Amino acid sequence: MRIHASSGTTGKPTVVGYTQNDIDNWANIVARSLRAAGGTAKDKIHVAYGYGLFTGGLGAHYGAERLGATVIPMSGGQTEKQAQLIRDFKPDMIMVTPSYCLNLIEELERQMGGDASGCSLRVGVFGAEPWTHAMRAEIERRLGISALDIYGLSEVMGPGVAMECLETADGPTIWEDHFYPEVVNPDTGTPLADGEHGELLFTTLTKEALPVIRYRTRDLTRLLPGTARTMRRMDRISGRSDDMLIIRGVNVFPSQLEEEILKFEHLAPHYQLEVNRRGHLDSLSVRVELKESGLALNHEQRCQICHQLRHRIKSMVGISTDISIVNCGSIPRSEGKACRVFDLRKVAANG
Repeated sequence: MRIHASSGTTGKPTVVGYTQNDIDNWANIVARSLRAAGGTAKDKIHVAYGYGLFTGGLGAHYGAERLGATVIPMSGGQTEKQAQLIRDFKPDMIMVTPSYCLNLIEELERQMGGDASGCSLRVGVFGAEPWTHAMRAEIERRLGISALDIYGLSEVMGPGVAMECLETADGPTIWEDHFYPEVVNPDTGTPLADGEHGELLFTTLTKEALPVIRYRTRDLTRLLPGTARTMRRMDRISGRSDDMLIIRGVNVFPSQLEEEILKFEHLAPHYQLEVNRRGHLDSLSVRVELKESGLALNHEQRCQICHQLRHRIKSMVGISTDISIVNCGSIPRSEGKACRVFDLRKVAANG
């Protein structure tokens, strides 16, 4: 038997068990996923997911070994060393969270004279947190790779429940021989037809230890017909039902704001959202970093960007925000999942 646990991003970690057969199936599923991403036994795969109770590191590791690839088991953290190992060992693929990959890119650019696109990496397999199309484009441009989405959760298996295929890059294919998916209305639990947006549920078909029936993932997506594979696809995760912020009665998802931030040439994909209460009204503050290319902007130009971003967010979600722009490196970097939302309303109420 084996014990793993969820990362506990939204609360207390959920502990799950695995039999030896579960682990063998998991290795096969991740190997299949890596093959769908273009991986082969000749590749070197740099694993930058955390090892330990979190399923990311060991799941990626077992799958890469089952594929026959050479594994570089770096785990998370030690960004400077990570970048140096990528330069020294010249891996073909990397498995990492998208937010931490941006940190790695910054360090690679520092070590490589400002341009990391010439490194050996060919494909990146990104998971463990929602990410936007704009972030994918940013990673692909700066690293010179194909960025693909892997989906999983500890309560169902771990990474490898679904994988985006290299030839189409049009959303992760769900391995329906192991996991049966459904999408429901997150408020009522009513099943929705394929193509309708809602909360993703899974029933495990082969799991022995802690099998689940119609497990509510809290992830928001929709089911799509198969393309590169015959099994159904899922759309990119747009957020979580429990990540949704309700501000003055308006539903706001961090991914919506990220999409707007990344439309600005001089703004970096590093930001923080702070929700607070002023009197009886909720307030939202957005703190976002400049790229190095924006450091030369004067005060008037920075104020103009703040005004434009504030206007775009107001047009999209219907609420006013306080925008502050800070220099690059001001916002703390994560070595795993990024912590971007700070809801201080309960603190204000208790104070």
